[in-house]
Amino acid sequence: MLFSSLLGLICVRETFPKSYNMWYLCAVFPAGAGGWAPVESNKYQWLEVDLGERTEITAVATQGRYGSSDWVSSFLLMFSDTGCNWKQYRQEDNIRAFTGNSNADSVVQFKLQQPVFARFLRLLPLDWNPNGRIGLRLEAYGCPYKSDVARFDGSSCLLYRFSPNPTSSQTAKDTISLKFKTLQNSGTLIHTEGQDDHTITLELHKGKLLLHLRKGTSHMVVSLGSLLDDQHWHHVAIERFSGHLNFTVDKSSQQIQVPAELSPSEINKISYGGVQCHGSQRVMSRRNFHGCLENLLWNDVNVIDLAKQQQQVSITGNVTFTCAEPVSVPVTFAGAQSFLQLPGAAQQQRDGGGVAFRTWNRAGLLLTFDLQQQAGSLWLYLSEARVRLQIHKAGRYTILVDVTWHSVDLIARRGHLTITVDKEEDSTAHASPSFPVVSGNNLFFGGCPDSENNQECRNPFNVFQGCMRHIHVDNNAVDLIKVQQMLIGNYSDLQIDMCGIIDRCSPSHCEHGGRCTQSWSTFHCNCSNTGYSGATCHSSVYEKSCEAYKHQGNTSGLYYIDVDGSGPIKSQLIYCNMTDKTWLVIQHNNTELTKLKASSGINQHLAYFNYSADAEQLWAIITQAEHCEQEVLYHCRKSLLLNTPDGSPFTWWVGRTDEPQTYWGGAVPGSQQCGCGLQGNCIDSDHYCNCDADRKEWATDSGLLTHKENLPVRWVVVGDIQRPGSEAAYKVGPLKCHGDKNFWNAAFFNKETSYLHFPTFHGELSADISFLFKTTAASGVFLENLGIKDFIRVELSSPTEVVFSFDVGNGPFEVRVETGDVALNDDRWHRVRAERNVKEASLRVDAFPNATQKAPADGHIHLQLNSQLFVGGTASRMKGFLGCIRSLQLNGRTLDLEERAKITPGVRPGCPGHCSSYGELCQNQGRCVEMYNGFSCDCGLSAYAGPFCQREVSADFKPGTSVQYTFKEPYELNRNISTQSSSIYSDLKLRGENVSFSFRSSQSPALLLYVSSYYREYLAVLLNRNGKRRRDFKPVILVMTSVRNLANGQLHRVSIRRLSETVSVQVIYSLTVQGIYYVTVQVTYLTYSVSIQVTYSVTSGELDPEIARLNSQGFSGCLSVVQFNSVAPLKAALLYPNTSPVIVIGSLAESTCGSSSPVNPYPAETTHSLSGKRGGTGELIVNAIKSDSALIGGVIAVVIFVILCALAIMARFLYRRKETFHTQEPQGIKPEADSPEYPFHSEPNSQNILSENQKEYFI
Repeated sequence: MLFSSLLGLICVRETFPKSYNMWYLCAVFPAGAGGWAPVESNKYQWLEVDLGERTEITAVATQGRYGSSDWVSSFLLMFSDTGCNWKQYRQEDNIRAFTGNSNADSVVQFKLQQPVFARFLRLLPLDWNPNGRIGLRLEAYGCPYKSDVARFDGSSCLLYRFSPNPTSSQTAKDTISLKFKTLQNSGTLIHTEGQDDHTITLELHKGKLLLHLRKGTSHMVVSLGSLLDDQHWHHVAIERFSGHLNFTVDKSSQQIQVPAELSPSEINKISYGGVQCHGSQRVMSRRNFHGCLENLLWNDVNVIDLAKQQQQVSITGNVTFTCAEPVSVPVTFAGAQSFLQLPGAAQQQRDGGGVAFRTWNRAGLLLTFDLQQQAGSLWLYLSEARVRLQIHKAGRYTILVDVTWHSVDLIARRGHLTITVDKEEDSTAHASPSFPVVSGNNLFFGGCPDSENNQECRNPFNVFQGCMRHIHVDNNAVDLIKVQQMLIGNYSDLQIDMCGIIDRCSPSHCEHGGRCTQSWSTFHCNCSNTGYSGATCHSSVYEKSCEAYKHQGNTSGLYYIDVDGSGPIKSQLIYCNMTDKTWLVIQHNNTELTKLKASSGINQHLAYFNYSADAEQLWAIITQAEHCEQEVLYHCRKSLLLNTPDGSPFTWWVGRTDEPQTYWGGAVPGSQQCGCGLQGNCIDSDHYCNCDADRKEWATDSGLLTHKENLPVRWVVVGDIQRPGSEAAYKVGPLKCHGDKNFWNAAFFNKETSYLHFPTFHGELSADISFLFKTTAASGVFLENLGIKDFIRVELSSPTEVVFSFDVGNGPFEVRVETGDVALNDDRWHRVRAERNVKEASLRVDAFPNATQKAPADGHIHLQLNSQLFVGGTASRMKGFLGCIRSLQLNGRTLDLEERAKITPGVRPGCPGHCSSYGELCQNQGRCVEMYNGFSCDCGLSAYAGPFCQREVSADFKPGTSVQYTFKEPYELNRNISTQSSSIYSDLKLRGENVSFSFRSSQSPALLLYVSSYYREYLAVLLNRNGKRRRDFKPVILVMTSVRNLANGQLHRVSIRRLSETVSVQVIYSLTVQGIYYVTVQVTYLTYSVSIQVTYSVTSGELDPEIARLNSQGFSGCLSVVQFNSVAPLKAALLYPNTSPVIVIGSLAESTCGSSSPVNPYPAETTHSLSGKRGGTGELIVNAIKSDSALIGGVIAVVIFVILCALAIMARFLYRRKETFHTQEPQGIKPEADSPEYPFHSEPNSQNILSENQKEYFI
């Protein structure tokens, strides 16, 4: 009894003054009924209202049935022009259901966001009072609607010619608008022709609208809309003004910047429905439109009304002024349980069947049935967007047919099986099975019943989700209305007489060029090669400045910079020079010196500069930077520059403002001066530029342009080059900027009731929030913005949890990140990034795993806020934040916290204390120094340099090159020195030393390091021919055997540490730990003055003869990062030669020879000391991958090495005698010539006497 429950009358009453022309309707029911109440309360009921004519519907209101417990709590709203082919109304393009009543008496009204133009209105209950029945009273509000309609049959058109007018018909703004509806997916709607062969064509192509702009050979195409061949009205508008086009289809709009070559011209005539009206042959291949057009307007001129009056409009073909629509009943398969069951004819061979379908899914069942007499099954299905036919007969026969898709006809006749797609011959496949293809009792479309008793339908494939229409069985069309009335067949979870498919990619929610793909229920964004990430490609994967890259520990190089984050400006590859200041360098096409000579007929030279970043990127970079500069240089001979002091300038340049600038580098805007004029040191005091002296000798004006408002230099005009003898050369350097005003922009909140307020945050569809914070408080709100019902908030809910919460109309939604045992209130900087879009919400804190929550499939998507944005607190002044917030960015835009904090009580601009978070970036004994905006690394106590003390300071040495570094001498040793000598050097006795350096050499033997004291003691590091290292601690000699050759041209690292009587030596082979040796020896305290010497000495008589001999040979190789305790002598000589106590002999220049080499793949070898006494034995531990024989051999070698070392040390100590200022070496045991333990030969009677005035040499 579906239809009997729909009967009712329509009443229309005026409730407003006639000028409003408003009305409402009500459904009137039999006396005492009190509203609509169907006999059965189930999901198959609906209420339908006929308004009599097409009407503009603006709102609906519902109420429960009078005096009952019957009401509808949620419902769908549908509309139609003909009573067939219904279309569902959606809120925000995403929400199907309307929230209804919660009792029988209250009225719930919904104002439609977009008015509906329809004759029929249908309401479908989804939920109702579980303790009652479906009950409803309905009102609808709206206005009368005027409509002029024309129908085109696919071969007809209208031609509108402008009336002859001596003035141009082109106005400041031209507008074309219309509505159309059609079942055909292609056809030309509009074609205009104008002067200079300029045309505009609007055509429907495969359900999308294409706008073609042509002029001569130039062509531009813009696509908009989708699924427009659904037999529903669609609105189109094209606005043309000032080189722009606004293209609108329904609720989607696109603004088009028209290229200069396609600049609009005067339009002479417009054709509607086709192009034949123009008589043009080159576009005859396009189809004419088949369907209805409504309200054709050209600048408020009603073209259909003119056609009816036969004024200025000519008609070609059969054009009627009514819209007679073909009846088409679609059916929607919306869910996993959807299926349509139709009866078959038993014992009758099928002639065939067909179906037209539309879907976004690439797979799904279209049709299946069992063959008669249990002979098998037939499946027609989609797989990888191709139609496949599979027949299974008794488990032994399979046929596969692959074709393309949209409509499918299946014909089985006289032993032949034919399948045709889209009714095209080239998409037809044939098969000849050896058995008749005859269906059983039922045919199933889209899926199978979900029942344990179902033995007739089996679906090994995915269910179909989409729309079907034109279903034929035995060449007979199936009446789906009868199916809806349950007169034939059976179905489940179908929406009959409507196609509910929607295009989730039109308009696309994928941002920044992300490619949108979709299925029935969702869409996906492919962000590959866009530079953005996230569910909608919203968030940039790159940093906003070089400063941000630097504080991640990066060094100089090329980096992608996305200056506005998630904003519209694209990222750009830019060079970052990470020095003490972080410079961003933007190159252009001509940074070289360009020479100019006098040439007849040429009065000016113009130079244009194209930068590696576009204008929008450049301006954003300059605005964000703290300082920008650009060097300009002008060499001249008889060539005036600015023609100072009173003449018109011959040369000028143009920057961002497009205004000529008549000042040069080093001067200020508007001064018409060069740098020398501002400083008063020009070569001719009567002029303000050197070149303006107009001399025959070469002169130069150069300097930096530093006023950001005028940068960068876009072009330069050089004027005085036409005179005989005039010569000039100019150079414009790259644009350089440093500092990031946004990165360090911070505010400190010292009261819980304090906050900063900003304008309302607008992030309706996509919103990202990022900032850094540090605090000692346990909780607090970082920011909050409220709407009438919607809100967005980020807060620290506990010391270990951050919460991102919001409401877009679907109820409160929360995303949480818990940090476990890591407290966030540790007064260190922590980074928070929250994002919300139509697909999901995400939250990330520092490097903890990203937390993500999916958005509801059917829900509100627009975030609507209207209050001020509160930062550091809330509107209620509750749960305020105590601490610092820095670099707050919303949708790529940085909020200026510092400026707002200056005028807000309880908030201070800036926030010190960066070293607690960034101090670890200072490496190699670098010390973090606090700054107002950021921090710096003090490398004074490090042998390294660079912004983070990570750059190796290295130099290549040759024989004859030396560095002398002199410490203050002890007062007791030199009575003639100044009495101001520091007393800390008196009787200095060092209890320990830390010596480290890297070297690279192929020389052997060689003296690598020599350190001596004023007390005749020294330390020497020697390298012999086979790569062994020897450490001489006067009067102790330690010889270390290496299993690899160190004189191999690779970089090795040596560290020597002594504490009291214990000395440890570590050698890293090729910068991979290959051997660490710890040897304990008994020595007296070494007391240094200190004097350090490598490869070059004062007099060889002052050194041990063997060391003197090696020193005289010099050293060839690389030394890097040399450090003795807190002194870095090589760094001092290279970087600070004028302020350090160094003397450099020979050629010395910094090089990159000390850069680390690739990691050595060999396993590590380590030796550990096991005894604290001299002569103790050691154990060699070799990596387990070595063979047993290698292990045994290594152990034997170590034992021999330790024994020989012990013998040598004991021999030295037996003959040692030490005096206060004089130490004499005892005779050593003369080794054999090839002895590996003593590779450096020494005379038996040699002595080592150190001068009291010993200097320090380091090479």
